[in-house]
Order: sequence, then C-alpha cells, then structure tokens
Amino acid sequence: MNTDKKNKEAELSHSMVHYLLTIHKLKEDRGYARVTDIARDLGLTKGSVSTALNNLKKKNLVKEEEDTKFLLLTSEGHDEVHRILSSRTLLYYFLRDFVGVSEELAERDSCQMEHLMSPETSEKFFEFMKTLACSCEDLQKSGKLPKGFNFKTTLDLCDFTTAEEFMEGQKGDSYLSDDHKDS
Repeated sequence: MNTDKKNKEAELSHSMVHYLLTIHKLKEDRGYARVTDIARDLGLTKGSVSTALNNLKKKNLVKEEEDTKFLLLTSEGHDEVHRILSSRTLLYYFLRDFVGVSEELAERDSCQMEHLMSPETSEKFFEFMKTLACSCEDLQKSGKLPKGFNFKTTLDLCDFTTAEEFMEGQKGDSYLSDDHKDS
C-alpha cells in the first residue's frame, strides 16, 4: 500500500466515516444519494453536508454525477466503506462474544473504533478471530473444549478464506441500527 493511501486513511474523521457509510446505505437502499438525503439521515444542514462532501471529493472518495448531482462513492471510497464495515463488524463481535460486553456497548464502541483501525490491523484482527473461532468450533465438535470455556460467536468466520474475501462481502450487519450515526 502506498504512503498516500495510508495518509488518506489516517485522515478520515469519525464524521467523515458516517458520511461515507450514509452514502453507501442510501445508494444500496434507494439507488441514489443526494445532499438532502444525507442531511436528513444525519440530522444536519445541507450546507454542512456540502462542506464535508467537498473534503471527501478532495480525497477522491466521493464524486458527483454531472447530470443528476447524485453522489457516488469512487472505487477507493467503496473499498474504504467495506474496510470500515469489516472493522466495525469484527470489533462488534469481538467485544460482544469474546469480551462479553452488552450488545449496546459493543455497538457504540465498535462504531467509535472502526475508522481508527489500520488496514493491516484489520487483516490481522480477522485472522486472529478466525483462528480462535474456528479452533474453538473444532474443539467443541470433538468434545475437547476446556471445561468452563463457553466461547460462541454468531459471526461465521470459518466460511471465509481471507480477510479480503470477508471485507468484500461486508454490507453491514443486522446489529447496525440507524441510530449508529449518533455515536
């Protein structure tokens, strides 16, 4: 990964991430995203959304269709959204299933941390969780799980071969509510 891309990722603020995720969600749900839709979804003014979108355009994460003014994620923006959703999903299930915090706390904390995780850490985190989840599943099936060890997760990482495959498949998760934008 080149230095420019690393710097671009490091420069994304929590609010910028929410703009990207909102554009992605609107595009998936409605087929289009407009400044007014983003403003309504995030509870902001059109002016503040326009200013933030200009910053995302400068980072080549968002572009505007000339004839319709619909907002689109660039290929780089799309990749970034999937990386963020993957990080959030992994963090949520790690906190809830491995650490044992409540769903509400896992949701809030994963939302706060998602954009801070580097791509390398996301990949290593996936590998760690997959190894633990799949090893525990195998041990449980064989009856060799240590007594009192009750690890279970509903995130089926054993179906994925690589972190990249996992990231490409991320569209969000059912635990992601519409009020995640408040975090």
